[in-house]
Amino acid sequence: MLRATADKILPTTITGSLPRPSWYTENLGMRSFLEAMVETRFREQYEDTLSVYITQQTIAGLDILTDGDVRFNSDIGGQSWTSYPPSHMSGFDRVPKAAKPGAGGIAFPRGHILHDYIEARVMPSIVGPVGRGNMQYAAIWKAAQRMTTKPVKFGTVTPELVAFAVQDFHYKDIRERIWAISDAFNEELHELADAGCPAIQLEEPQIHLLAARGIVDDKINPEFMLEVFNNTVRGLRAKTEVWCHTCWGNPSQQRMFATVQSYKPALEILNKVDADVITFESVSSGGIDLEAIGKEITDMKVAIGVIDHHSLQVERPEEVADHIRKALKHIPAERLVISSDCGMGREGMSRRHALYKMAALVQGTNIVRRELGVPEAECLLADPRFSLVPGT
Repeated sequence: MLRATADKILPTTITGSLPRPSWYTENLGMRSFLEAMVETRFREQYEDTLSVYITQQTIAGLDILTDGDVRFNSDIGGQSWTSYPPSHMSGFDRVPKAAKPGAGGIAFPRGHILHDYIEARVMPSIVGPVGRGNMQYAAIWKAAQRMTTKPVKFGTVTPELVAFAVQDFHYKDIRERIWAISDAFNEELHELADAGCPAIQLEEPQIHLLAARGIVDDKINPEFMLEVFNNTVRGLRAKTEVWCHTCWGNPSQQRMFATVQSYKPALEILNKVDADVITFESVSSGGIDLEAIGKEITDMKVAIGVIDHHSLQVERPEEVADHIRKALKHIPAERLVISSDCGMGREGMSRRHALYKMAALVQGTNIVRRELGVPEAECLLADPRFSLVPGT
């Protein structure tokens, strides 16, 4: 059910996360969201941060907003993106333990910045049947949506990434573990959709990453990950808009691969995900897959990244417009969504960098909208009437 992108030409958004304000010193930790919101200091900082995120996206002119992943803790490499579900679901022992070396197929040597990311992967273990517990996604989304009339997209890590990162003392094998978490996620996401969330984004199904890492066997392979994704979102598209976010990694704004990766080997399978919108990292790879994406992804809307989350260099609107024009050669405007390659993170860049990257995204999209003869978005941040320098 198209809600967030319905009847919009070149709608704009970001993947999700935004840099954390320095004064946001409270952490949710393992408390439930509703439990934490009883405390004055946490609630004040949480709502103030939400207000900043909503305001910044609004003055930049984005059409579809996010909560900036404000529920996550201040941690190394944005680790709580993965740890939030096992820290709040039932069936976990709530006793943080270091992950096994190379969990999820990721390993970096000491001396590399991403080794810290691996050391910081401290998760509870599975000790019984997994359930949704106190994820409380609906309440978290409501806290953001009540601050704006624009649609707020809600994003969550995928079940398999949680399954790869934790130790398991209950299920017989990895597939059984993944499927149990997927079922619990599906139940939680239905409550979120029933609450009115206009867009739910599943982040990082391992279809393309398994192929890139060569982790393909009779248990873990792209075909199984397709089944997991479709099970996780089972029945949701009758209630809300479903997004599938794919990229090549973003801890501490770092590239996870030494060389630029291509989606081409996975596009045939990705075309089968049960989603309304599928997102691709694009600008940081020079748009190498735009033609292939246009040929293979034929029904879903396609969101392309035009803002590089790895770089502190703020894109010029003209650069953004050029990338959109390249995409339009292969993807019709009616099915094209404009986004960031990945999240802006809570550790790797400043709030000001993220703000002006979002403004560049909208200004560049407006250039192409003008060329297509469709309505432009208001970018208050770029309005010369409000400059503090006279005559500029």
